[in-house]
Amino acid sequence: MAGFVVYFILCNLLISGMICILFTAKRAFRTMLSSRMQYRLGFLLFLFLALPFIPARLPMPSWYHSQTITHSDYGNPATKEGISTNPSGTPRQIGDFAISVSRKAPSSAKYVLCLLWFAGIFVMMVLTAHSFLHLRKVTGSSLPLQNSKVRNLYYECLNEMKIGLKIPIYSTAFLKSPAIVGLLRPRIYLPIHTISDDSDTSMRFMLLHELQHFKHKDMAVNYFIIMAGILYWFNPFVWYAFQRIRCDREIACDCAVLQMLQESEYENYGNALINFAEKISKENISFPFITGIGGNRKQIRKRILNISNFKKENRRRKMQSHFACIFIMAVFLAIFPLFPTYATGQERYHFEEKDKDITYLDLSSEFEGFKGSFVLYDSCEDHWMIYNKEAASEQTSPGSTYKIYDALLGLESGIITPEHSKMTWNGEDYPFDAWESDQDLHSAMQSSVNWYFQNIDHMAGMNNVRSFLQKIAYGNQHAGDSADLYWTDFSLKISPIEQVDMLKKLYQNEFGFSGKNINAVKDAIRFDARPNASLSGKTGTCRVNGQDTNGWFMGYIEKSGHVAYFATNIQGISNATGSAASEITLSILSDMGLWETQAES
Repeated sequence: MAGFVVYFILCNLLISGMICILFTAKRAFRTMLSSRMQYRLGFLLFLFLALPFIPARLPMPSWYHSQTITHSDYGNPATKEGISTNPSGTPRQIGDFAISVSRKAPSSAKYVLCLLWFAGIFVMMVLTAHSFLHLRKVTGSSLPLQNSKVRNLYYECLNEMKIGLKIPIYSTAFLKSPAIVGLLRPRIYLPIHTISDDSDTSMRFMLLHELQHFKHKDMAVNYFIIMAGILYWFNPFVWYAFQRIRCDREIACDCAVLQMLQESEYENYGNALINFAEKISKENISFPFITGIGGNRKQIRKRILNISNFKKENRRRKMQSHFACIFIMAVFLAIFPLFPTYATGQERYHFEEKDKDITYLDLSSEFEGFKGSFVLYDSCEDHWMIYNKEAASEQTSPGSTYKIYDALLGLESGIITPEHSKMTWNGEDYPFDAWESDQDLHSAMQSSVNWYFQNIDHMAGMNNVRSFLQKIAYGNQHAGDSADLYWTDFSLKISPIEQVDMLKKLYQNEFGFSGKNINAVKDAIRFDARPNASLSGKTGTCRVNGQDTNGWFMGYIEKSGHVAYFATNIQGISNATGSAASEITLSILSDMGLWETQAES
């Protein structure tokens, strides 16, 4: 949680910038935008404020990925050594190599920030609750409107606005200006000092204004502002934006009322508002739950100026305003997918089950001692088999299984080619002897050689790595900041169901990549070939603080003219390795009659 709070506070810098851009755009287009559209554009703010709480990256439009990933300013490390192929009929031992990463506890500074944020939220909730209870006392002491003349005028206004709901109307001595209160059960409250038999004109204006709030559901916006204000209590840009939205809301209602009036009545409406300026207090701050004709003096002055310059909208003006609003919203919506999202510990993939043929399995006996899941998709039968759907939908670090796609990145970028994929060992000591030699794609995949794939990422550059993840829509598409081990340090995450879907896309080349490069990757992960069948796959182990906590085995079987894709993930305190996941998988596949294990020849 402490990590999220730091991320949330950093996001506020971006949100503040977006607020500035939004209000600059509104100002630039002010001559084209109607008052109602000015107000509605402010709703984009709520989308900005929601983004830090979205746990998964928003879908990227296809035009974001139209660029080709290339890197030409490096020396190609490949030689004329080709990719070797596994001899047919000779099963290869599944290699499982992993190095440990450290996960540090949050620093004390993060906990202090977390404590301060929650303390502020608590204070804001107390103040909001106090305001709500105070308002309850005010409304509780109110009486149904007794003045028959004003009540009849109110019913005329309801008919004029074509509102079928008979909203209750009350009189009160504790409010300075008329207001509408309540989201599900709206009620209108009139201050006693405004009620008299000689104020028909002013009273009509007030009632029409409050009914405009009801018609446009402004009370709901009020509640969004209250909730957002509690979470963003520390951000002055957000509070300024709320103040502007409230002012735009009142101006929009003023214009809606003026649109109903004769031009000769505009001055009277303005005078009615001026009369309130002497009496109105800052009750919209004291009572954030109410929506009324009032406001602070600065807002009143701005509204009076707007009334003096008001002209009724014609059809051309309305169309112009709608187009300007749509244009501004489209620009901001195009930016949203680029907004960073927080990688929570429990990111989930939404698996759409509708219209799918799915069998849910009970394989708990195979996973004793582990939290695990198994997913299989038979392409010939278009049939899914899933054990533990919850775990199969949970995104976690892919470990070395991601190297399948990292290899594809290297091939598509031209860093390596199917014919020239050899990289020279730099002489550095590594935890495994198999890593301390020159590698080609086949040997690097077989021994899961980290430095080989790290070289690919360094040469491609992290911007290209991120673009590639987005292009193929791999998991949560987060690559972190470092090219070293982002696939095992819990930056990048993917679910078992997504692993199977990715394998299907790879096998059928739904990415639209070079068929030659796709075949090179397929050759590199094939480890057992028989006359009428072959098994391809990759293991992955995530070792955290010296303990193997996350193991993968995923791949596909080509047999009798069709392909079955599978993925197994196991998690535990220790011994959750790729090797253990492969043993479980091969046992399941054998029981299903899909693949019989044979003694290595």
